[in-house]
Amino acid sequence: MNFQPGTARRLRSRDWFEGNSREALTRRAYVRAEGFTARVFDGKPVVGICNSWSELTTCNAHLRQVAEAVKRGVWAAGGFPLEFPVISLGEQLMRPTTMLYRNLMAIDVEECLRAYPLDAVVLLTGCDKTTPAALMGAASADVPALLVPGGPMLRGMWRGEALGSGTDTRRLWNEKRAGRLTEEQWCELESCISRSAGHCMVMGTASTMTSLAEALGMTLPGCANIPAVDSRRFAIAEESGRRAVELAREELRPAKILTREAFENAIRVDMAIGGSTNAIIHLLALAGRVGIPLPLDRFDEISRSTPLLANVRPSGRFLMEDLYYAGGLPAVVNELAPLLHLDALTVTGRTLGDNVRRAPCYNREVIKPLSDPLKPEGGTVILRGNLAPQGAVIKQSAASPHLLKHRGRAVVFESYADLLARVDDPHLAVDENSILVLKNGGPVGAPGMPEWGDLPIPIKLLRAGVTDMVRVSDARMSGTSYGTVVLHVSPEAAVGGPLAIVQDGDEIELDVPSRRLELRLPESEIRSRLAAWAPPRPCYTRGYGKLFLEHILQAHEGCDFDFLRPQGC
Repeated sequence: MNFQPGTARRLRSRDWFEGNSREALTRRAYVRAEGFTARVFDGKPVVGICNSWSELTTCNAHLRQVAEAVKRGVWAAGGFPLEFPVISLGEQLMRPTTMLYRNLMAIDVEECLRAYPLDAVVLLTGCDKTTPAALMGAASADVPALLVPGGPMLRGMWRGEALGSGTDTRRLWNEKRAGRLTEEQWCELESCISRSAGHCMVMGTASTMTSLAEALGMTLPGCANIPAVDSRRFAIAEESGRRAVELAREELRPAKILTREAFENAIRVDMAIGGSTNAIIHLLALAGRVGIPLPLDRFDEISRSTPLLANVRPSGRFLMEDLYYAGGLPAVVNELAPLLHLDALTVTGRTLGDNVRRAPCYNREVIKPLSDPLKPEGGTVILRGNLAPQGAVIKQSAASPHLLKHRGRAVVFESYADLLARVDDPHLAVDENSILVLKNGGPVGAPGMPEWGDLPIPIKLLRAGVTDMVRVSDARMSGTSYGTVVLHVSPEAAVGGPLAIVQDGDEIELDVPSRRLELRLPESEIRSRLAAWAPPRPCYTRGYGKLFLEHILQAHEGCDFDFLRPQGC
């Protein structure tokens, strides 16, 4: 049913600005020092524009323009917009990984929303971790909020070929390593692969998380997939500003939208679009913020009953521009309607079903019908076994079918530095049937769980024509990556998970149809090795890094800080 606002409540901002006390006068005077008149305090809802813009975050580099469009909408609807910055997380330039700082950004967003006189907020995001971080902070603060992502960049073009950042960069890098791509061609690619502001134009983590924000009901319909430089991106930003003023008056808060049904909708959409494996961690963290139990096995249950519909790289052929032109996420959701909770409330004040009921599909090659899917199951599945007692994930839609059931001998790398030092050694004892294993890439071990999981195929195998191998780690991988890659092994090696005791030559069995990941050793040998294991020295002994190591949860719990969840969760 549609949202029915109750009796209008007193605006939160009036606690700061209303009255004739010295404090209220001072606050109004300091705002007026920016050139505003007294009219801005005349009952107008104050709408914060939480901007993760940064020149260090290319994906978000156009968000100043998006913010101006939001302001137009706020003013037009009778609100008072005030823009403020939060830490920005740029995937390409931050070391060791933006995942180390996702929770820090979430804290930044939450505390700004608590501290400032805001009646509602518009969250401007784009790059991978900025979207889940903003949603996590807004969920914890529970101030009326909606999200406006920056959108995907234009498709890359090189010698007449459409390219997707990340996915095709990795493919062509392997071609260069194998000697099939020249230095001149590689240099040409640099100016062709990323042609505009915006996030990756494949179904990587950024495109996945902005799409799932829409599926959760936290954006206006159709907002997620509009290309970053398309004029319609700024038009929907203006409409979002208008809606934010109404949200403030209705007091429609995230707690009313982020329900169990909304999360199940998001998981199902994630499976249908072939979303990033990272989405599992981010949805777990967001659900934890609002106190909703979300067992890892629920993702697999939904995956088994959700077909893959979006034919988008790395799981398919097309790019995010094509998905938008084909009807975008509303068309995907409309196709999935029989499998969704259509009565879930959204920031429009209407239900998800109301929002997408008439959403058309314009290209059935890009968005397949439910009756004729690209693949019968969802993109991502959950694995369990003695090597991953708390679970692991694999993106089966981007894996090689012949490797989904595989046994092989482990070739073990103790750290990322060890991997880089030895993987291309011509004397490395490895063949195409081996399973590459990386340890200490998890939340504590790396630290921060970087995107190291798509281990490079040894150069001697690339030159022999090998294009994929089974790879296993406690790290993550970019949503733009592909291959038969097992990730998020939990518990991680650095806290004594079974991955810590894997040795060269041990046999590992991967069985995706049966959802199993097994270290084929006697249980007595596993116990003996674990008893002899010693934890590594901590990477940090002070500052934010120390806080991170002391409070980070494991992958199957969303990698949030334990103290940021509601009590009892």
